[in-house]
Amino acid sequence: MQETSESTEWVLGIDVGGTGSRAALEPAATTSHEADGGARRALDGPPVSITPSGSTALGVVGSLIERARAEWPEARISAVGIGATGLASLVSSPAASLAALREAAGAPVALAIDAVTAHLGALGGRAGAVVAVGTGSIAIGTDLRDVWRRVGGWGHLYDDRGSGAWIGIEGLKAAIQTHDGVTTDAAALLSAAESRFGPAPDWPAQLYTRHDRGSVLAGFAADVAGLASVGDDVSTGIMAEAGALVAATLATALDPALPDPKLAAGTGGVFAAGGAFTSAFEREFARLAPDASLVPAAGGPLDGAVHLARLAATGEVPAGHPPYLWR
Repeated sequence: MQETSESTEWVLGIDVGGTGSRAALEPAATTSHEADGGARRALDGPPVSITPSGSTALGVVGSLIERARAEWPEARISAVGIGATGLASLVSSPAASLAALREAAGAPVALAIDAVTAHLGALGGRAGAVVAVGTGSIAIGTDLRDVWRRVGGWGHLYDDRGSGAWIGIEGLKAAIQTHDGVTTDAAALLSAAESRFGPAPDWPAQLYTRHDRGSVLAGFAADVAGLASVGDDVSTGIMAEAGALVAATLATALDPALPDPKLAAGTGGVFAAGGAFTSAFEREFARLAPDASLVPAAGGPLDGAVHLARLAATGEVPAGHPPYLWR
């Protein structure tokens, strides 16, 4: 167990996504060293699963709160900020869970969709648009008061353009066409898919029956990105198309009501792929939104969850805006 000071108040940020979840405990009042994560305590948790009754996101959140309190019993938690995937679409009533989460935490709780905490992490509370690209892909343009424009994030079956799951699906589509003899150019992807999932005839059983199918597909995106980085043409094309699609999602989230200069940023694990993805993203965004400023993300979604917790601790959380933010 890490040592904490009984005289220090702490905030807990929780980020729940399709490939994993994380919790971070930080002092409620920060120094510059602490703002850089120097005083952060961290826990990792499981990803969200999708069951016939919906998302397991709030169950994952509850377990992380319990683990954090057990891991750091001396820490006086003054507030909890939570960002989770699927809250707006796959959780029947997020607001109804706030009381139970507050009781478990023993502190005020602010709950948001993952796009909001990604926004807070990337822009630090400034108005603008942010796209978060991990297992899924979602953008939000907001001033955290009056403007709330969501684009994307509707799941891997028919949306999440350019996300890890989308890249994985496109990689498998190319691979199976080469397996069937329709094409001959995706041999490298076919080999990578067979290494990950076994022989192609086994793929339906590997994928269609899983409740965590999105995260499994996103895992294959790492193989696609790896092949693109060594010059595989089909993989490079997939990554470039993904970057362009993500740019379109971000540009669409730049609501005209947002103040000028319009700020925009991208965050999430897929951006680490760099290469064709990043080049296409930057090029297409400049074409679609020439008057906007694409800025580096100041932090990630977990940083945004900690930011949200600090706002909750001081009573500065924006008024609730379901289906984006609950307090």
